[in-house]
Amino acid sequence: MSIKNYIKNLRRFRVWHRFLGTSLAIFLFISAVTGVLLSLKKDVHFIQPSTIKGEVRDDLDAWLSVQQLDSIARQALSAAHPDQADNPVNRIDVRPSKGMAKVLFKKGYWEVQLDGTNGKVLSIAKRHSDWIEALHDGSIVSDWFKLTSMNILGWGLIILLCSGLWLWYGPRKVRALKKRPADSEKVSP
Repeated sequence: MSIKNYIKNLRRFRVWHRFLGTSLAIFLFISAVTGVLLSLKKDVHFIQPSTIKGEVRDDLDAWLSVQQLDSIARQALSAAHPDQADNPVNRIDVRPSKGMAKVLFKKGYWEVQLDGTNGKVLSIAKRHSDWIEALHDGSIVSDWFKLTSMNILGWGLIILLCSGLWLWYGPRKVRALKKRPADSEKVSP
């Protein structure tokens, strides 16, 4: 291959690299911003409510039952926000070392923190980290979109990395070939 053809292919490759980069740019931007926010979720109360310690006991038999925690959390949320009265519980995160349980609701990203032994309401707040995470991984649209977009984004980044390295190395190779004497017209594959 001649140096002219090599340079021509390198220029085509640059256009392809630019097209892929601009196509992925919005997804990369969203992923980067939400990733930064998620890295701060334990430090910024607005993103995720701080964990409030309850009465810590080594004996879990002293704890209220899951059904009692569920009932107290539902009542507390509907009292604080009447429009959330029919919001079903998504999961209960029990933390014995902190003496508390976080009751997470399916709609609106609500969280109620309860003392595990006496059921005292420690906190009622929104968990913005949950919707930020759903935006970050694409599951805010659907599970299919999450799988597809994360694979496209991952493979796209790998391809951009490799092509970017080639676009960095290619011109250096051209300059080295131009410095060669007689056989500079031929480029090895």
